[in-house]
Formats: sequence, C-alpha cells, structure tokens
Amino acid sequence: MEFLTTFYVCTMLYLCLLIWKLFDQRRNQECYILGYQCYKPSDDRKLGTDCCGKIIGRNKNLGLDEYKFLLKAIVSSGVGEKTYAPRNVIEGRETNPTLNDGINEMEEFFHDSIAKLLSKQGISPSQIDILVVNVSMLASYPSFASRIINHYKMRHDIKTFNLSGMGCSASLISLDIIKNIFKSQKNKIALLVTSESLSPNWYSGNDRSMILANCLFRAGGCAILLTNKRSLKHKAILKLKCLVRTHHGARDDAYNCCNQKEDDLGRVGFYLGKNLPKAATRAFVDNLRILSPKVLPTRELLRYMIMSIIKKLNMKTNSNKSLITTSSKSPLNFKSGVEHFCLHTGGKAVIDGIGMSLDLCEYDLEPARMTLHRFGNTSASSLWYVLGYMEAKKKLKKGDRVLMISFGAGFKCNSCLWQVMKDVGDRNVWDDCIDDYPPKSLANPFMEKFGWINNVQDPSTFQFLDFLK
Repeated sequence: MEFLTTFYVCTMLYLCLLIWKLFDQRRNQECYILGYQCYKPSDDRKLGTDCCGKIIGRNKNLGLDEYKFLLKAIVSSGVGEKTYAPRNVIEGRETNPTLNDGINEMEEFFHDSIAKLLSKQGISPSQIDILVVNVSMLASYPSFASRIINHYKMRHDIKTFNLSGMGCSASLISLDIIKNIFKSQKNKIALLVTSESLSPNWYSGNDRSMILANCLFRAGGCAILLTNKRSLKHKAILKLKCLVRTHHGARDDAYNCCNQKEDDLGRVGFYLGKNLPKAATRAFVDNLRILSPKVLPTRELLRYMIMSIIKKLNMKTNSNKSLITTSSKSPLNFKSGVEHFCLHTGGKAVIDGIGMSLDLCEYDLEPARMTLHRFGNTSASSLWYVLGYMEAKKKLKKGDRVLMISFGAGFKCNSCLWQVMKDVGDRNVWDDCIDDYPPKSLANPFMEKFGWINNVQDPSTFQFLDFLK
C-alpha cells in the first residue's frame, strides 16, 4: 500500500512538472514588440505637384494619351503631395540609375531609423541576437544585412536573414521567421528591418500597366525591435497572437498579375496587371478562412454557423434560383474580435475593397487612408506607418487587438493579430503633422493644375514642358 501511494505521488509530481515545463516553455515563446521607428526622408526628397509634373515632363516616351492616363491615375490614387521619392529621381537621373543610388537610398534609411530605434529603447547593437532584413527589388553584395552589421558593429554570432522578392507582404514574412526562431530559442532580441529600393526601379517608359507603379510607390522603411524575453515584457507595446500566410503562386494568373519586368524596349519597371484585384480577392478570402477561427469569439463563429445552415435550408426549399443573391461582404463580423484594422496602403482601391469586404466604417479605414495620403505606398513598411498613425492619434489602448493585412507579389496575402500591452501614444514620424490629420479634403491638386490636358484633342497643339516653364 505504501508503495502504491509513493508511486501515485511520484506520478502526480511528474505530471505537474511536465505541465509546468509546457507552460514555462510557452511563456518563453511569446513574441513582443518593444518599439519601432518609421523612416521619414529629408524634405528635399518630397514629391510636390510641381516636382511630379517635371518628372513626368522629362519622360520623352509619353504622349497625350499617357498624360491623360497619368492624370486620372494620380488624382484617383489617394496619394498626397508630401510623399518622398528616391534622390536620383528628384535630381533627374531616373532613366540612368546606378547601383550606388539604390544602396545609398537604403543606407540613408538604415543609418537613420535603426539608430533612433536603438537609442529610444536603450538597446546596444551588441545585444541584438537576430537580424532580418527585407528589401524586395534590390540585392547587393555584401548583403544589406551585412552592411547593417558592419555599420553598427554587431556581434559575430548574430543570426541573419536577408530576404528579397517578397513584395509588399515581406514585413509579415520576416515577422514569421522571427516568431519561429523565438519558439526554439529563448531570451532573444531581434531586429526586423523592412524597406524597398525605388531608385533602380522607377519606370521611364510608356506601358500603362507599368507607369501606374510610379503613381503609388514611395520611399520609406521601418525598423522594429522584438523580443521573447520575459524580463522585457513590461516594456513591450504589442504582443503577437497569431500570424497566417497564404500563397497562390501555383495559380498562373495570380503569379503573373504583378512582377518586376522589362517592357518591349528593355526598360525596367513594376508591372501591375488588370487581374490583380481578382487575384488579391481570392488570396484574401483563403487567408480569412484560416484566420477567422483564430481571432473571432466563439459566439460569432456560432452565429455564422447557424446563419449558414439557415441559408442552405432556404436555398433547398426555394426553387426560384433567381432570388438568390451574392454579396462581396464577409458573412463574419470581424469587428467582434478586432478593435483596429491596420491595412496595406496599396492604393485607394485596395483600401476600399478591404473595407467593403470586412464591412468597415470610415473610422476603421482612416489610418490607412491618411497614411496613403501622407506617405504613399511604402511597400512592405506601409503597415507600420498605419500603426504609427493609430498610435499618434492615441487610438491604441491596453487590451485592444490590431489586425494587420498585407498583399504581395507571388501572389501572397499575409495577416497577423496583435494585442496592445499598454496605452501608447508615441507620435513617431507623424510628429510634425498628426494634428493636421484627417484634413478637410483629400483632393489632389493635380486636377486643378493639369486638368486642362483633358480638353486637348490634338497632340500637336501643346507642349507639356513649355507649360511647366
């Protein structure tokens, strides 16, 4: 009898130890954001209305039809006139970019934002254990990760990952890498650096599907500091709850809808196909199918199941098929499990499309719209400018949940859910202008200044450059 008692006690203690180890291991696998620093280039790189007009006027390959197309695209893009371009474009060298143009563009960002982030968080470069860098359309040797390590003199045993070709969704792909490392290694600090090099990719031809990228993409970047150290939990501002990645690269139409290519005359640019919205919608729907059970409360999932059953029964009993209607809105109420929506600023149409699909109001869409207007589409870093707007407006309160959604070439749709760890209000790159947002009007001054082009019928009756003078 005594032996059995001892056996049961030992067994219970062993089970308790296993449960504690699993619980303790889980605590060490959490992914926290300590802070982030978006990049704001110098004012001499701003793309005002006059500057944009001169850049367009320098392109000798454009005709009247292309001018009218660009006017319509710029006015309807949702991009304002305080965004930033690469230095070689501002200086008029966009047709002949050099390798150094691209590298210098990235290093300006690296030297500014990473230094500010580390200083703000009181973290030394030697404390960084993991470095993940993503720049999609430019690869250099040594890699950008190596350039950062050299500049900041980081440790020799730092684990580095240098990603390219991931497009606008690269930021969450980099985050996924860090999250997975945190699962197997505890007490680590990671630095995520996300940006895009526009210097060698500014299109100077007349292919409309490639000109469009010039209207949307702008210079920017962000450095994010993450950790799974429990000792730093009190400093964290966000905690990662889940992350879902969807890749439709096996579909030819999705794979080919947006890519970096040369036009018929060998001019490099970024192609945006007409089937891009359709590919994005399919990827978005598949992503939401996996994401929904992870972020929505049980009551919302039960409501959806009951409504689906009732709908199917009605369809079976209703012989008149013409009465069946379809809707682009999601049948799920995502606002029941999410307080804030951090959307990729791929353009006004992208923001409108996601808003319609998730049945979001203007309050939900405001951060993405204002970010698009102030900074444009900064590719993979755009999500962090949107998050910065929310924080600067003091929208984020302890316990709130923030859903990030991004799209990228390939075709990919990635999403993740964050929980706010404490009330935050850092103004970040919005410091000098957040009080001016939202403005009374987002109207683009291009139509006021260049609207006369729509009245021109004969290309020989005007000279665009003469008008600029």
